[in-house]
Amino acid sequence: EPPWTPPVLWDRVTLTCHDQLVLQVPVWALLEGDMVTLRCRGWQDKPVASVSFYREEKQLQRFRDGTELSLSPLRLQDSGRYRCRAWVDSVLSRWKESAPVTVTVHELFPVPVLEGPSEPTEGSPLNLSCLSTPSPLRPRAPLLHLFYRDGRLVGSPQGSPQLLLPTVGVSHSGNYSCQVRSERGAVRKSSARLRVTVRRVPLSGVSVSAQPPGAQVALGDRLVLSCAVAAGTGPLSFSWHRGDSWALLGTGPRLELRHVGDNDSGHYQCRASDGDSVADSDPLNVTILVPVANATISPGALAHPVRAGDPVTLRCSVQVGSAPVTFTWLRNGSEVAQGPLLELGDIHVGHSGTYQCVATNQLGQDGHRVFRALSPELELTVTPCRVSPGWDTHRDTSPTGGVTQVPQPGSPAGPTRTAPPQDTQVTYAELPGPHGRPRAPSDIYGNVLGH
Repeated sequence: EPPWTPPVLWDRVTLTCHDQLVLQVPVWALLEGDMVTLRCRGWQDKPVASVSFYREEKQLQRFRDGTELSLSPLRLQDSGRYRCRAWVDSVLSRWKESAPVTVTVHELFPVPVLEGPSEPTEGSPLNLSCLSTPSPLRPRAPLLHLFYRDGRLVGSPQGSPQLLLPTVGVSHSGNYSCQVRSERGAVRKSSARLRVTVRRVPLSGVSVSAQPPGAQVALGDRLVLSCAVAAGTGPLSFSWHRGDSWALLGTGPRLELRHVGDNDSGHYQCRASDGDSVADSDPLNVTILVPVANATISPGALAHPVRAGDPVTLRCSVQVGSAPVTFTWLRNGSEVAQGPLLELGDIHVGHSGTYQCVATNQLGQDGHRVFRALSPELELTVTPCRVSPGWDTHRDTSPTGGVTQVPQPGSPAGPTRTAPPQDTQVTYAELPGPHGRPRAPSDIYGNVLGH
């Protein structure tokens, strides 16, 4: 107070302000969300009335009965220069104004940023991070994190800033956002939206398998084809096709042919689709085996008994049967030759007997199913050739099977071999059926034996 005394360099200076009206604010750092009250007081607690508060010269409240202004909870926009004006009751009562006071409100945490993959693959995990760090003025402030998809809450409020979805599907696509809140929810800040589109796994590795394996079946059997996809997600659809025509044979992952016909042979393919793309399998060749049936021997009957020395050739054939077909010849029930032709050459009496042929084909290389057709019996009778006077006839046991004439006493010397007769005469006749009746079309497959 006057009179002032000039201080010297080492003197301590104390200045005292005797403002008639004072605006009191907290001295600690203020952060958004805090509960703060400003007080307008008279000097030495002199009574005040009709208090008004101002921020940046803009009146906030006028003629309040009280002396306090609550700024709870604090917001960033509450920052600014504040003052108060009031009627001070003193000896010299008058309107007074406080000195301006600056109030600074700091962020409790910044606006969060949502980060994560925008195009995850279906079946993979999805990890989203809501990034927002508490203010260094209050580093341990507890924060809650909420995640939304298309405006709907995903999960519940959590302390962790991570959202982990272990396995995502197409239904998880959408607009994601996150919100960070203070513990009591006074401060809430939301991130910008992040568009997440879950992509399906591209189709690959489409394959076809068959039951029975190998896709080799006999006529009338049941065949089931199955389509599998090595990679690909989402709802899949399947279609079946054969050959180059791509005519639709069926839909679904399985194609069943309950009774296959010989026209069901061909290359089968499966086409898989996920709605966005398609993939085709490699062709699977389906082979239909027609069992052998109606084996016959030709010529089926001889016009007259065969004479010794005549050449005889028998042929075995089947009415139906998938190649390869093997043929076995039987005489009196014993195997004598293989192949479709039986060439007897110069025939002799020893060739007489009952002949049959067995036609065979099989399913698969391992022959796990064998089909046989047995021909009707063919009776072959060989009569000796006529002998000239003075000659004895002996059967030749050599492979040529000829007949040797030996001269009797008084005849010319030297044995001679008879030449086989020329222009063998044979006739063709229809063989009787298995029961002695004419063969009918219904006899087909009547002699098929499957093992």
